[in-house]
Amino acid sequence: MLRIATRKSLLALWQSEHAADLLRRHHPDLEVELVPLSTRGDEVLDRSLSEIGGKGVFLKELERAILDGEADIAVHSLKDVPAESPPEFELAAYLAGGDWGDWWITCDGRTPADMPPGSRIGTSSLRRQSQLLAQYPELDIVPVRGNVQTRLAKLDGGEVDALILAAAGLQRLEIQREHWLALQPPEFLPAPGQGVIVAQCRRGDERTRRLLQSLNCPHTTTRIRAERAVVHELGGDCRMPLAALAKIEGDQVRLHARLASPDGLEVIDSTSTGAATEAEELGRKAARFIIDSGGLRILSQL
Repeated sequence: MLRIATRKSLLALWQSEHAADLLRRHHPDLEVELVPLSTRGDEVLDRSLSEIGGKGVFLKELERAILDGEADIAVHSLKDVPAESPPEFELAAYLAGGDWGDWWITCDGRTPADMPPGSRIGTSSLRRQSQLLAQYPELDIVPVRGNVQTRLAKLDGGEVDALILAAAGLQRLEIQREHWLALQPPEFLPAPGQGVIVAQCRRGDERTRRLLQSLNCPHTTTRIRAERAVVHELGGDCRMPLAALAKIEGDQVRLHARLASPDGLEVIDSTSTGAATEAEELGRKAARFIIDSGGLRILSQL
């Protein structure tokens, strides 16, 4: 038996059931069940994540369930996982990554360049906000929280004129919208680890760790080592207006990282290439370049 702690949103349940299906496929005799839980991040929607403890609030109840013996693993969207994991846990498997991009969603097909000044753009991500305002400073950012369906309802109800959402979530839930646009590099970069599902277990639980290894994707792991090393070196978490995208090209990794001020007025980019075996060092070097280029000034504003 293996029990998976999961949030109750449709996307979280999809991701956890996906991990469960993979486990059953690799271990036909293994019984797997989901343990749906409510988290503070899901319950408190009238305040920003930074006010209630950052994206880590999505994890704490699931981690508590593992420590209390109610579950054996937890499944998360990696972009919601802070760079520093509590010492009691380890990220044991990175599943093959989905679409890492962001999608621009409207009801009428207008692009960011088509939006008149003062148009209301729904996002609670400082990363998305900073990159959008860097190019279109005349737009207004409206914080929106809640699950994918809740955010789309705000668009359809006229509370916002456009939304920026993770492509992977829409694809996994098979949500089709008539008007969408992929926000692409170099203008837009994703969050470190975006589109990746990760399985977490208690450190020292070797049986569970061995079972999870069958889910681990080496290609995705290399990408993640580079991207999350940037976050770790900057001492940040997923609330930081930081973007990073690592692409594997043969035995090389090409990493593009970006730190921007929330108002989009300051943008610092780092682009570098290195051996895949040294992906973490590549990420650390990118972070140090950002710091040396004025990144501490941006971080001090947060």
